[in-house]
Amino acid sequence: MPILELPGGVSLNYSDTGTGMPVLLIAPGGMRSAIEFWQRTPWNPIEQLSPHYRVIAMDQRNAGASSGPVSEMDGWQTYLGDQLALLDALGVKQFHVIGMCIGGPYALGLAQAEPARVASAVLMQSIGLEGSGQGSNQALFKEMFDGWASELKSQHDLSDAQWQRFRDNMFGGDDVLFNVDDAFMRSCDTPLLVFEGNDAYHPRDASLHIRTLARRVRYIEEWKEADKVPAAKSALETFLAANSGQ
Repeated sequence: MPILELPGGVSLNYSDTGTGMPVLLIAPGGMRSAIEFWQRTPWNPIEQLSPHYRVIAMDQRNAGASSGPVSEMDGWQTYLGDQLALLDALGVKQFHVIGMCIGGPYALGLAQAEPARVASAVLMQSIGLEGSGQGSNQALFKEMFDGWASELKSQHDLSDAQWQRFRDNMFGGDDVLFNVDDAFMRSCDTPLLVFEGNDAYHPRDASLHIRTLARRVRYIEEWKEADKVPAAKSALETFLAANSGQ
C-alpha cells in the first residue's frame, strides 16, 4: 500500500481503489483504527464500493502501518488534520465518508470542519457516551486508550501525565459523540445514514442521539445479521447514489 509522508514525521498508510466519486473509509478499532479491521465487519465496503466509487481507506496515526509523533496536545483535531491532509494530497475535493465505531465521531468532525466537501456521512455503530458517573461507559474508552498507549510508550518521550492529557482530549469530555457537541448536531445539514449500535462501546442511545438531533438522517436498526446484510448493503448503495448524482 502507498504511504503519504507529511511534515513533522507523520506517515499515513492508505489504499486507493476504484474510480468515481471519492469515499473516505475510517475503520473501526478504536485508537487502533486500521484498514485491516474492515475484514472483520459484517461486510467489507472496500470490496462493495470499489466497482462504482473511488474508495480511499487509511490507517489512523500510530495504528496499522501509519505512524507519527505523539503530544499531550493531541486529540480529535490531530486525526482530522491527517484525514484532510490525505484527501488534499490525493486531489479530493468533495467526498462521502463512512466511519465505523470510532469512525463515527471522525466522520462528524469532517462534516463540521468541511461541510461543503462532505457530500454525505455514514455512521456505522458509532461510539458514544452513555450514562453518567459510575454508571457511565466512559471508563471503557479510557481503558481502550491506555491499552493502545502502552504499546507506544517506549517509542515516545511523554510522561504518564502527558499521556493522560492526550487521553482526556479524546475521551475525557461529556459530549455524547466526543468531538462534536449537540449544537453542531442540531445545525448539521449533511445527509447522514446511521446504522444502529447495540453494545457498551457503541450504545444504541448514541445512535438515537444522532437520529434525534440531526436534520437529515436515515436510520437502520438491524443490519449485522447475515439475513439483514443484503438489505443493509443495498441501503448504503442507494444512500450514496442519492447524494452523489448517480
